[in-house]
Amino acid sequence: MRLPDFIIGGAPRSGTTWLYRLLDRHPSIYMAKPVTPEPKFFLIDSLYSKGIEHYSRSWFAPAGDAAAAGEKSTNYLESTTAAGRIAHDLPDVKLVFILREPVSRAYSNYLWTKMNGLEAESFANALRLEARRELELPEQLRFARPFSYFSRGLYANMLQPYLDRFPRERILVLRFEDIVQAPDQLAHRLHDFLGVDARPGDAEGLGVVNRSDSSGDDIPADVRRELQARYREPNQRLAAALGPEFARWT
Repeated sequence: MRLPDFIIGGAPRSGTTWLYRLLDRHPSIYMAKPVTPEPKFFLIDSLYSKGIEHYSRSWFAPAGDAAAAGEKSTNYLESTTAAGRIAHDLPDVKLVFILREPVSRAYSNYLWTKMNGLEAESFANALRLEARRELELPEQLRFARPFSYFSRGLYANMLQPYLDRFPRERILVLRFEDIVQAPDQLAHRLHDFLGVDARPGDAEGLGVVNRSDSSGDDIPADVRRELQARYREPNQRLAAALGPEFARWT
């Protein structure tokens, strides 16, 4: 029974699809298909109840003798339940998360929701309405969580269930900013973590994947300052857990 050697588990609007496309280029790696919709096996109760053999047959049967097989389900990071299920069924799996400076991530999420016709509020009003909207979210949007702009940037809280269940050396946490600033270095780091040969050219030509519509004004200065203040303490905890490269977000 073939099962994944690694999982890309989040965060939304932070470059997970870029990572998928990068790894799908590698001849030694099999990526579960299709990329959309994502498997979400460990997240959705009705899928998980079908058992781990169903998971293997549905997403990894074509993997063959690939040196590494993996999947991407961006919402695993947000679920303590998924963390527990993955730890139980795949105790040796490697986990890849990619995080984005949370104010920018929140605004990208807002633009994506607006682009898809789900958002009519200003960014400031949408942030004020977030807690109420999360409580009122219809079942079909349970995992998409289109209005969860602020809460999805509380990375330290979301990572903790995985840090509690897996050895630190089996978890790689990358930064979205490095896709823009140093894509080849990020690719080398990821390939090394997965134990496959480096492919220096694989990051070339990928560009921006899954772009949100950035037309219109940027984040209002007062809203940016408010979000930076709200994220300061969570970002400090994140930097303490992950190391100095995340300290610049505090």
